Amino acid sequence: MATTGDVHVGTVLRYNGELCVIVEWQHRTPGNLRAFYQGKMRNIKTGKLLENRFRSGEEVEIARVEYKMMEYLYSDGDFLVCMDQENFEQVSVPGELFGDSLKFIKEGMEVKVSFESDMPILAEPPTFVEMVITYCEPGLKGDTATNTLKPATMENGAIINVPLFVEEGQKIKIDTRTGSYVERVK
Repeated sequence: MATTGDVHVGTVLRYNGELCVIVEWQHRTPGNLRAFYQGKMRNIKTGKLLENRFRSGEEVEIARVEYKMMEYLYSDGDFLVCMDQENFEQVSVPGELFGDSLKFIKEGMEVKVSFESDMPILAEPPTFVEMVITYCEPGLKGDTATNTLKPATMENGAIINVPLFVEEGQKIKIDTRTGSYVERVK
């Protein structure tokens, strides 16, 4: 068993029989009281945010999680079929594990999938993706001084807000965590 000193942000714990990923982890030592760890964790299945105090040195159960970089091949209903690039094994990953960033995934893209005993529990796309704009309203000359945005449709159908100077047919970089425009790609 591990202790609270072994835990950090991103660690997956088995808490009350459920898998939870640590979002915040702080060591606190108030005045005359004993030190403790304040933990904020997200339940992997339900997405609920939990908060708990752990005594310093308390035993916790850290789940054995294996991370793999996999290539996204195609969509099969609510599942995304991904291939392990080392042994070419194909795994069906539930699309809900990707959350809102699912709309930025393209075929052939490398994604990070976390497994606990051969079952996918977490998945995330690359932080930044490059996509081509298939449709957007034309921008006006000289409209670059203000921070005004307009909707643009990407090659896979996702719609994001881009600055007025961005035009149809250009390739742009998108942050998948926030779904926002970053820059134009030359």
